[in-house]
Amino acid sequence: MDHPASAPVPPTTACHVLAIPYPGRGHVNPMMNLTKLLLSKNPNINVTFLLTEEWLGLIGSDSNLPGNNFRFATIPNVIPSEEGRANDFVGFLESVMTKMEEPFENFLNRLQPPPNLIVCDSYLFWVVRVANKRSLPVASFWPMSASVLAVFKHYHLLEQHGDYPVNVSENGDKLVNYIPGNTSIHLADFPLHDSSWRSRKLLQLVLNSVSWVEKSQYLLFPSIYELEPLAIDALRKEYTIPIYPIGPAIPNFLDHGSNINSIGTNNHHGCDLGYINWLDNQPSNSVLYISQGSYLSTSRDQIDEIAFGLKESGVSFLWVQRDEGSKLKQMCGDRGLVLPWCDQLRVLSHHAIGGFWSHCGWNSTREGLFYGVPFLSSPLFADQPLNCKYIVEDWKVGWRVKKDAKRETPITRDEIADLIRKFMDLDSDEGREMRKRARELQQACQKAIVDGGSSENNINAFLRHAGQ
Repeated sequence: MDHPASAPVPPTTACHVLAIPYPGRGHVNPMMNLTKLLLSKNPNINVTFLLTEEWLGLIGSDSNLPGNNFRFATIPNVIPSEEGRANDFVGFLESVMTKMEEPFENFLNRLQPPPNLIVCDSYLFWVVRVANKRSLPVASFWPMSASVLAVFKHYHLLEQHGDYPVNVSENGDKLVNYIPGNTSIHLADFPLHDSSWRSRKLLQLVLNSVSWVEKSQYLLFPSIYELEPLAIDALRKEYTIPIYPIGPAIPNFLDHGSNINSIGTNNHHGCDLGYINWLDNQPSNSVLYISQGSYLSTSRDQIDEIAFGLKESGVSFLWVQRDEGSKLKQMCGDRGLVLPWCDQLRVLSHHAIGGFWSHCGWNSTREGLFYGVPFLSSPLFADQPLNCKYIVEDWKVGWRVKKDAKRETPITRDEIADLIRKFMDLDSDEGREMRKRARELQQACQKAIVDGGSSENNINAFLRHAGQ
């Protein structure tokens, strides 16, 4: 069960919250939205939002500040530029986990007034270590789903059952039903499941971070209880610290005009919004929105097949693909738009959008669920295959683009065209049922954030427990 209803948190004496996200696109946004939520509940909170120098440059020091009681601060970059992260993701993650602790501690020594509470990304496990030495309470903010945390917490069970590493070509279809908090999972959908050096190293780093979660004083999720009751209940039984799902941790109706969802793309804030005018002139539920992440991407061959498949399908589309616009527009034809960037929340909330072809990152997954948009799922890496599994098998609000985990060749244009036509068919029984389910989850997400809702109660309970 979830936390009982509680009254709003009354103003108290001023308190100081230090928030520090992992320096990545999928981590900074939800942490920023969390701090906005805290400030909306208690105007006497002061927030220091600690970023690497690179990220302050990406955001802009005067960009979208939630209020006068919010300030940015910086520590040095762990890698000179974002390009370094893209070229060596393992090296970047290892640097974050080994090189940021010292400058963080130096910053903490100088910070005045000292914080009453630290909220950190769970990947930054060393924050918990530093704070515990100083008797400072820490709220660990897990940036993925609760279900994924349950998988990582029990990853050792795969080895015990002889199911790790996974040979997808031989046993990727095998179902595993022994992970607490999860329904049955195909081995191919487990994150970092193969025997490559890269996956093994990343898994080692992630599992180390997970081991520190229970050493914090609170655990927060950018999720809602109604989406993941099995995982949240299972974790509450295993952890002694209080757990608060306070999601969806995205800008909602009350501040929908905010472009906080576009952090890291401030050079686009003045972008021509002609695509919104174009959407305004499209029939309801007629446009397929395609965005497959800002960091990892599909292969060049697959992108070409998607472009030709879109053209053959005859379906209207809005496709966000950086640095590919003019070429892809020629390939796709005149049924849609190809853009380097868009305001994703504004697009997903538009009446014309009838589907979301997504890489299934947790941020995009939450946003699609919040606006009741069904998914075409093309996971690439890390937690994305598991998110795809939840979308398709558990929540039943989407289809897999690639149904055969063993397949290594690109999905052909003919297959894509046929899939898109069927997916966007509003009259099919399967499509109607999927969209009905998407609307039901949309209502659950939106009820969670209003008075008496589960997330509203949880954020109030967290602030009371933390003395904020």
